[in-house]
Amino acid sequence: MATAVAQSRRPERFVPGRHFDHWFFSGMALLILVTVFIGFSRTYYLAGVFRSPLPSPIIHFHGAAFSLWVLLLVAQTSLISTGRVDIHRRLGIFGFLLACAMVVLGVLAATNSIVRGVSPPGLDPATFYVIPITDMVIFSTLIFFAFRNRFDSPAHKRFILIATNALLIAAIARWPFAFVERKPLPATFLSYLFLLMLVAYDLWSMRKIHVATIWGGAFMVVVQQLRVPFGKTSAWHAFADWILQLAG
Repeated sequence: MATAVAQSRRPERFVPGRHFDHWFFSGMALLILVTVFIGFSRTYYLAGVFRSPLPSPIIHFHGAAFSLWVLLLVAQTSLISTGRVDIHRRLGIFGFLLACAMVVLGVLAATNSIVRGVSPPGLDPATFYVIPITDMVIFSTLIFFAFRNRFDSPAHKRFILIATNALLIAAIARWPFAFVERKPLPATFLSYLFLLMLVAYDLWSMRKIHVATIWGGAFMVVVQQLRVPFGKTSAWHAFADWILQLAG
């Protein structure tokens, strides 16, 4: 009996919990900023942004919206770190509207690309079209759940982070390294490092993986791994041909 009492009084193992959330999510936002800047520096940021030689005005708007999203992510995590939750929530409404605009611009930019016949080596334009379109499906779905869980901070910020993670392949595939440049598959797997860092942080900080990380991450990975095989089907090519007819 005494042994049982002594065991019940044994101190529980220390779990860091959310004490380091501010540091982790702010650091991830900055890492995303660096990733995007490296990817688009040669063709966009260091080429004069709106004066850069992009093929269409819609690509300019798409690039500007995406850049603003990344800057907003850095600002929002910084506001939480400094305790300015009030400003964070006001900017959150703007962020949700910006996310909606990004989905529309993303679809338009993808359609502009298929009209121009753009695709990386190994993929025809119709098959490649499935990648940016499913990016918008993943992003919009996770943003919806982030907005739905806006009063549940741990879930909210994880959905936001994973939604942004889903958009990083385009930036990573433009890194000036031969093993990843213009190669969607290696860029996809490299982008999973962000998700793995979130999983590792969950395990360290909570001794378990947060449910938002599980479902959000699983949704992103499953869609990304199935989309290219689906993009090679006759059904998808028929859809892509229909889009080309509408755009033409």
